Amino acid sequence: MTSKLGNITFYADDPRRLSRFWAEVFGYPPVDWEEPLKSELLASGLTEEDLTHRGLAEDPDGVGPRLFFHHASAPKSSRNRLHLDIQATPGRRPTRDQLEAEKDRLVALGAEVVRFVDQTWGPWPDVYYQLRDPEGNEFCLQ
Repeated sequence: MTSKLGNITFYADDPRRLSRFWAEVFGYPPVDWEEPLKSELLASGLTEEDLTHRGLAEDPDGVGPRLFFHHASAPKSSRNRLHLDIQATPGRRPTRDQLEAEKDRLVALGAEVVRFVDQTWGPWPDVYYQLRDPEGNEFCLQ
């Protein structure tokens, strides 16, 4: 037997807001705790307060990653030890215009550009933007 990735979990100051940002990044529909899901969650023992402290971004087709957001017990204080690499053009290397357009889209959603990198890593070109999501979590757009 082998393991399988379940959730990628973020601790967040505002889990609902951050889940909506990442749903937009991946083109997922926003997940809100609406009926009938809300009733199911409340019937399982969760409270209204529990629902305000969690968020979800999920691919309706089950292909992309499932992102879960949980309320943090303290503000973010240092750099991530894990980050996501986002492909601007899945399956192929983007042109510079495509990379710029996707960076602009993510900034319009609330991301912040940290830096642009254009270098080689061994025989491979390494061109990407390092960004931060609305709560300061670093990720790269390549």
